Amino acid sequence: MKYWNLRKINKSTFERVGPVPRSITKTFEKFKKELDPNAEAEAMEEFIISRYQTVTSIRYIMLLLIVPVIVDQISKTLVFGPAVDYYWNEYQPDIFLNESQEERAFAELQRYEERVHFEALIGKLQISSYESIEQNIKNKAVILAKEYAMESADSIKNILSDITSLASFIWLIVGGQRQVYILKSFINELIYGLSDTAKAFLIILFTDMFVGFHSPHGWEVIIEVLLRHFGLPESRDFIFLFISTFPVILDTIFKYWIFRYLNKVSPSAVATYRNMNE
Repeated sequence: MKYWNLRKINKSTFERVGPVPRSITKTFEKFKKELDPNAEAEAMEEFIISRYQTVTSIRYIMLLLIVPVIVDQISKTLVFGPAVDYYWNEYQPDIFLNESQEERAFAELQRYEERVHFEALIGKLQISSYESIEQNIKNKAVILAKEYAMESADSIKNILSDITSLASFIWLIVGGQRQVYILKSFINELIYGLSDTAKAFLIILFTDMFVGFHSPHGWEVIIEVLLRHFGLPESRDFIFLFISTFPVILDTIFKYWIFRYLNKVSPSAVATYRNMNE
């Protein structure tokens, strides 16, 4: 598709705000198009352009989603996995990468020890002597050591494979400027084509989800999972500091976007949002 089609897409997507309400302007433009003898050909041409825009955008979105995942899995399984396993088995580094893993392992071993003693006292666990209990706990400690050593190795694999996946994603963005341009036009047209109620509903949904009253619990879970995924220490101070600052910054960005951008493009959607939010 030629670049004049892209300019036409951009023109239909980004509309300037003028002194006359957009609804009145669109009504006159629609009436003018209906009287135009070439209206049928132009409508067909707009349909072809819109179809090309939609197909290209969906293909590019699928490419952005699938390629990094494939690169991540292939690099982790075939490249970084064997290399990290060889290094881990050859040099035998520390079991734990940080104190958080060590604390979780000790807490799990302590709970297991308390359960073994309790089951032995009530007769549920048939253990004849104190040495048998100690041997049972020692076997559990060896199992935990292997599990956390594997978790530490997996964390290193995750860091290396995620960096490779991120590099492939950036390469797709940098190398696909034309597709990015079409995708931005497609998203803008899709968003601005929604009704005012739908726009207000999506704004409330995203703001309540990421910066609402219950969002700190979700952010805490997400940060803990990410830190554990990369083998980083699960510092409670860092997590609480992040929760107390990042949602506030995100809420400010949302409000600035509504005031500076959406208020000019669709003031009726902003009014609907304020009424629904109240």
